[in-house]
Amino acid sequence: MSTPERRTWLTQPSTRRAVLVGGAGALAATALNPFTGAEAQQSTYANPVVWQDFADVEVIRVGDVFYMTASTMHYSPGAPVLRSWDLVNWEFIGHSVPSLDFGAKYDLNGARGYVRGIWASTIAHRPSQNRYYWLGQIDFARSYMYTATNPAGPWTRHAELPRAYYDAGMLVDSDDTIYVAYGNTQISVAQLSADGRTEVRNQQVFTTPSNIGTLEGARFYKINGSYYIFLTRPANGQYILKSASPWGPYQLRQVLLDMRGPISGGGVPHQGGLVSTPNGAWYYMAFVDAYPGGRMPALAPITWTGDGWPQVTTVNGAWGATYPFPNLAPRPVPSLIGTDEFTAATLAPKWEWNHDPDNTKWSSGSGLRLQTATVTGDLYWARNTLTHRIQGPSSTATVEIDPAAMANGDRAGLAMLRDASAWIGLRRDNGVTRISMTDSLTMDANWNTTGTGVERASAELCGDRVWLRVAADIRPGTGRQATFSYSTDGTTFARLGPAFTLNSNWTFFMGYRFAVFNYATQALGGAITVRRFTVSTP
Repeated sequence: MSTPERRTWLTQPSTRRAVLVGGAGALAATALNPFTGAEAQQSTYANPVVWQDFADVEVIRVGDVFYMTASTMHYSPGAPVLRSWDLVNWEFIGHSVPSLDFGAKYDLNGARGYVRGIWASTIAHRPSQNRYYWLGQIDFARSYMYTATNPAGPWTRHAELPRAYYDAGMLVDSDDTIYVAYGNTQISVAQLSADGRTEVRNQQVFTTPSNIGTLEGARFYKINGSYYIFLTRPANGQYILKSASPWGPYQLRQVLLDMRGPISGGGVPHQGGLVSTPNGAWYYMAFVDAYPGGRMPALAPITWTGDGWPQVTTVNGAWGATYPFPNLAPRPVPSLIGTDEFTAATLAPKWEWNHDPDNTKWSSGSGLRLQTATVTGDLYWARNTLTHRIQGPSSTATVEIDPAAMANGDRAGLAMLRDASAWIGLRRDNGVTRISMTDSLTMDANWNTTGTGVERASAELCGDRVWLRVAADIRPGTGRQATFSYSTDGTTFARLGPAFTLNSNWTFFMGYRFAVFNYATQALGGAITVRRFTVSTP
């Protein structure tokens, strides 16, 4: 990483809290192939193992199956659950938080929850009950626990706890006791009651030395009789604490600092967690800051010193761009990209709404019908905007829309959604529907809208169907662009409007997403039907 790039990453604030309070793993699958190329990659794997935005990951293993969770902020449902049998090929199976029912701002009802919601949270399996637990704090006010007997769901709310377990890591000990490690700089451990509904003990166990600065992002383990709290120094280091007791005293050791990452232009792999394979090998799944796309999971083998400390296996002193494939049988899984024709009544778990949706205003089964759910001139206030992660390093989204039921004043289309956004879509005014490319949708540092959009180009809509397309380059760095095009036959596409330069600033935390929207500027009652949505790679 060049000196200016390195300086950019290291000048991030010492804690994410301060901002608010003061796949590429196997061979790339094509859009037409529903499976990854696991069988073709027997000898090595490439980082990032998932080139999509999954931040603050935690990976656990139950038997021979691995599960991963991640932050989702203001997107709903929250806390995705992904599954793998080989640590490289991952599939969506569900979400631990079915709805962001934490207050009106998550409904875009008089307030907004941008960059709130599901932060670094934790997932664990309790063998005594064969039950899965998810825990996370919301708005620095309280914590919520959800449970399920199947990690794919359904998940149900189990408890509200009055303490905010910031950046929590949960441990189910060998005696079935549930512990939670959490905190920023001051690291604490909480013991929960046997039913997981209340706290029975809480103790600060570690204070971060001033020469390190900040440690957070806790993950909690018991390995060979010792207790470990795995902690990140945002956004360029990883440390670990070790003790004979969950309550300490803890010793500290550096795991990595300023290690070169596997993505050109990206940051230092950090945060995430440790996991073992059934045959006893260990791995570290971190994430790499790679904006404008977001934070991408990267996997490296771990070895242990004779006195019980983990070490990252490096390649020429860096986190490897490739490593030997884990000593596990590669297993094909449904791809994270491809085509959705919305033939089921429920949405596939790869989809997440921008804030909680109004479930009376959408349906799926014979295509996705999106009725207008908000009267607004601002996409950032519009409910029922449906998002899909962007596949890196570049990918294209194409959506087929039937606009027949649009009403005057309606706006519908496909956006590159973040704190600086642009879209290609449809505007219906005075009985005429036309195709539009609009940019200059912007937010300020407090996520208030500062620009509702400027139309840059338009075209006549000929026919009763339109295909809208966005091609996005999300390689880390400044100046990356998205381009917009449309078709009236699904085959021949025409560019519309100028290229849109993506915002590569990290402070929104989440990367860009493809987003399908439909909102009203005059009155509710209009609708569109999405017949088909495809994400493909070059």
